[in-house]
Amino acid sequence: MLESHKTLTPTNTKIVIPGDSPMHIGNSKHIERLKQYGDVTLYSTMPENPDDQIKRCEDADIVLNSRSTLTWSGATLRQLPNLRLISTTSVGLDNIDLAAASELNIAISHQRGNTAAIVAEHEFALLLAVARKIPQHDKRIRENIWEPDEGKHLFLKGKTIGIIGMGNTGMLMAKYAETFDMKVISWTFNPTKALDLPINVQFLEFDSVLQQADVISIHTALSEKTHHLIGERELNLMKKGSIIINGSRGGVIDTDALVESLRTNHLYGAGLDVFEIEPLDSDHPLKLMDNVVLTPHSADATPEGLEYLNRDAVDHIIEFLEGDFSNLYQPYV
Repeated sequence: MLESHKTLTPTNTKIVIPGDSPMHIGNSKHIERLKQYGDVTLYSTMPENPDDQIKRCEDADIVLNSRSTLTWSGATLRQLPNLRLISTTSVGLDNIDLAAASELNIAISHQRGNTAAIVAEHEFALLLAVARKIPQHDKRIRENIWEPDEGKHLFLKGKTIGIIGMGNTGMLMAKYAETFDMKVISWTFNPTKALDLPINVQFLEFDSVLQQADVISIHTALSEKTHHLIGERELNLMKKGSIIINGSRGGVIDTDALVESLRTNHLYGAGLDVFEIEPLDSDHPLKLMDNVVLTPHSADATPEGLEYLNRDAVDHIIEFLEGDFSNLYQPYV
């Protein structure tokens, strides 16, 4: 309970940023705001292992997790008796054992959609790049090969896009698709929450979306329910010659099944910003395929995106210290 902890003040609050690499918040102006509320320690390298992670955070009252690749298992959290809040610069929380955090009364805050337009723009760019083979043509021209692949590109107007997960980013992806005169269908866990969307969207059963869509765009969080939500069965249900776009979390797609579907040309192509293991191995089969467009988990990495993420993560810490728990994922009571 809140009363069982020491009262945090600017003179005794220890705030740790345990692994800011590549640099995310380290050169942000919001660090100076944070220093007014406690002693801030920033590590510009990632922990070498869980023991190093624990050592860096052993005295922390608050952790600002600026990199989603740094995970927080129950075993790690149990070694941090002072920890009261983890504030993240990510939307997804699949890197934190939420059950253990709740058990230990550790509050969690995450991003609530301020970067949705930035992410959706990137994902629609992936769709255009795949449909029009833009990276492949760029590469060939640089190799002095002039081959326009006439008749092998996809025209999006009139095609059907299936949005998997109609949250902030999914809604904007649907809105962008609508401006290209695409038909929008969707499957989401909570369709009743999306009834007043400013777009014309038809909600269908999961399999129906897969079967009817020319493009599948994934916008759902990674959880036990959504791990490998798209596997061999689901890919086989998709139309031959369709496209899949993923900018949510890599684990939503079974990578081995996706590789096979791309290898056999069942899918026209894929645009991927996220992967089950990041970074990709040097010899990963996806790197050898010319019907895939890959970006390094960078959908929100514009100056505006970094500003929103850093600002909000710091805002959530300040709000917490001032007794405002309204932006917490887990209310700290």
